[in-house]
Amino acid sequence: MRIKICGITTVEQGARIARMGATDLGFICVPNSPRYLNLTKLQTIVSELAAQANTVGVFADFSVATISHVVALTNLDTVQLHGTESVEFCHQLRQALPNAEIIKACRVRSSSDLAAIQAYTEVVDSLLLDAYHPDALGGTGQTLDWEQLSAFNPSIPWLLAGGLTPENVCMALSQVHPDGIDLSSGVEVSPGQKNLDLVDRLFTNLRSRLG
Repeated sequence: MRIKICGITTVEQGARIARMGATDLGFICVPNSPRYLNLTKLQTIVSELAAQANTVGVFADFSVATISHVVALTNLDTVQLHGTESVEFCHQLRQALPNAEIIKACRVRSSSDLAAIQAYTEVVDSLLLDAYHPDALGGTGQTLDWEQLSAFNPSIPWLLAGGLTPENVCMALSQVHPDGIDLSSGVEVSPGQKNLDLVDRLFTNLRSRLG
């Protein structure tokens, strides 16, 4: 199972979290986020951590040219689109970045959102389902309706996000069957500052469930 810890802001925390077992480390490229990394800092952190985990840059409503420029400078493995990007936009980005993984994040409010998400399966590599919040794109601590997702089974891999914590992750995984999970605020002291004790508890609880 992929285990992505998002909102990493320091090399030291990223390295320790990777050693604990994270398969993916996420870095926020959206300037209005409290977890934002500017390009210079992003280059430094990704270069230090690239050998330890898959590196994911999180973007929201950027241009294809801007995302491609950031990927070229930083060598990010994966681009996560967390805005209102259309299917056509994702197709254009795939043409521009044929070697990068593309994850489309979708904020779910109702079953109609789940139906609309299916259109992206032809143009991206993975999906990420997050909780809807009117004022924030992610990292809000709000959970999804897991029962609503119990039958969600797209043709490509998907990750579950939205308010996951060390305490509720096993309950979530008993109801839904994602290919991976994504945590940010659920393992933080404050935005961008991870609580390594909580991260350790997360992996302990996952090992007890997954074996």
